[in-house]
Amino acid sequence: MSSVSQQDLLDAGVHFGHLKRKWNPKMAPYIFMERNGIHIIDLNKTSAKLEEAAAAIKQIAKSGKKVLFVATKKQAKEIVSTAARSVNMPFITERWPGGCLTNFATQRKSVKKMTGFEKMMTDGTFENISKKEKLQITRQKAKMEKLLGSIADLTRLPAALFIIDTVKEHIAVSEARKLNIPTLAICDTNTDPSQIDFPIPANDDATKSISLIMNVMVKAIEEGLAERKLDKESEREKEVAAEEESADRKKYDMAEVEEDEDGATPGAPKKTDKPTATRPRKNTAPKKK
Repeated sequence: MSSVSQQDLLDAGVHFGHLKRKWNPKMAPYIFMERNGIHIIDLNKTSAKLEEAAAAIKQIAKSGKKVLFVATKKQAKEIVSTAARSVNMPFITERWPGGCLTNFATQRKSVKKMTGFEKMMTDGTFENISKKEKLQITRQKAKMEKLLGSIADLTRLPAALFIIDTVKEHIAVSEARKLNIPTLAICDTNTDPSQIDFPIPANDDATKSISLIMNVMVKAIEEGLAERKLDKESEREKEVAAEEESADRKKYDMAEVEEDEDGATPGAPKKTDKPTATRPRKNTAPKKK
């Protein structure tokens, strides 16, 4: 797992928190000091929590499950969407669809409706409807794609959420907690880390800070996926070896059966042959008078 140095964190401005008056007292354990009315985050705590979060997300990826990335704030959208796409993970960078998790079945129906529109446009059905209907469907499809296109492949609830700015994404945090879905998040000095399973104390406003942390998460996911692939290959090799061993054993058993039927040595009597019966000899000696 890739490690990030203290200098890297400093250069990215990870240590800059919010103004003192905006702080959440529950972030006190992660605050190093106050400077010019701004809280400074303890980077030792950041490093430790970053490693914990990376280890957790790696195991999720290794298990073959999905992590849903959530970042609707302007400066994080592009960074998060690019990172999530690179590892084939779902993401939400537009408005959080209410009930995305707690009403997942309804969300899936909306996604199916969207894919139905796509099918209409490719199979020729779209050409047989009126212009008014075409316009309505086109607009509806564009709206749904913007909101749900990035989670179209999410066929079941995600194994975890990774959130940028838990204050802004409080609905996502609330839904995940209701369903006991683990959460990982960048927690600035104005957030409540007790609501998050794997909080990463860091600046959630600076693009460099967000980018650095997302890079760590992406690398952890890539490592998890690589290990999963190796494990699958190893299992397949074991299966092939077991099949070959089983085939060899069957051949050996068949050879033994043939040997038992034909005899161990040429000319030896078969086990199934019956012994030849011998007639008693007649007594040819003369009888006594």
